Amino acid sequence: MSEAAFIAYLTLEKKYSLNTVKAYENDLVEFALFCKNECSEEVIDHVSYVIIRNWIVALVDAGITNRTINRKISSLKAYYKFLLKIETIGVNPLAKHKALKTAKKIEIPFSEAEMQEVLSALSFSDDFEGFRDKLIIELLYATGIRRIELVMMKVSNVDLRQKTIKVLGKRNKERIIPLVDPLLVLFEAYFRIRSTVVVKESSDFVFLLKSGTKIYETLVYRIINHYFGLVSSKVKRSPHILRHTFATHLLNKGADLNSVKELLGHASLASTQVYTHNSIAELKKVHLRAHPRNKN
Repeated sequence: MSEAAFIAYLTLEKKYSLNTVKAYENDLVEFALFCKNECSEEVIDHVSYVIIRNWIVALVDAGITNRTINRKISSLKAYYKFLLKIETIGVNPLAKHKALKTAKKIEIPFSEAEMQEVLSALSFSDDFEGFRDKLIIELLYATGIRRIELVMMKVSNVDLRQKTIKVLGKRNKERIIPLVDPLLVLFEAYFRIRSTVVVKESSDFVFLLKSGTKIYETLVYRIINHYFGLVSSKVKRSPHILRHTFATHLLNKGADLNSVKELLGHASLASTQVYTHNSIAELKKVHLRAHPRNKN
């Protein structure tokens, strides 16, 4: 069955976590049940968009939030993209679907205290994976690079002498990011232990598994979620939150918005301005503490 092949694809090729795969599977089962009950459709591979739209209406009527509905539809969209890939269908019924509007969530960055606790108080294992994980966290926080940019980074992109890394961002746009001194020490230590792990023809990718193959995006998420779960009660603990933290902490310390934009690799200031919310909140605190008219 196509659903079984799709689940295998998510597990083996995409390397999604067990919980993520289960969520996709549950969404497909739920939609299949709707199709069977409402229109006697036994197979969901060739349904029309009309049926999918009817499911959306039923979910709305049941009080399901737009955000949850969008997630369920994302599961369907991924499934139909997979069917296109294996040529089971010729047209994606969700090709022109537009997501339901949702209230914009403000992402809460990690505090400086939380960052300090992870980077200084937590102990990382004294082996390849410990050195790798510590460097991943430090690098994401110190540079603000995207998860995929970290995964695809090559040894040739790291210049310890010039204290820079070269990053290939969206639309194949390159940018150079400076490295702080603590990162240089971590890179040197990691490269030393990395050379003992890679026993076959070495991959040029910086971050590897113990087997010598390139690290994958889902594992980067798990690493961040694990370590920050030890010190933070925040619900969302992801590589993107570290990118958000990088930008917010720089802006809080007075960094120029244009400079942060360049470091993040944004095409326009509008993309960078989403990170200013917490900076404005911090400025308000400073204003309340420091302005003479606010003193009792």
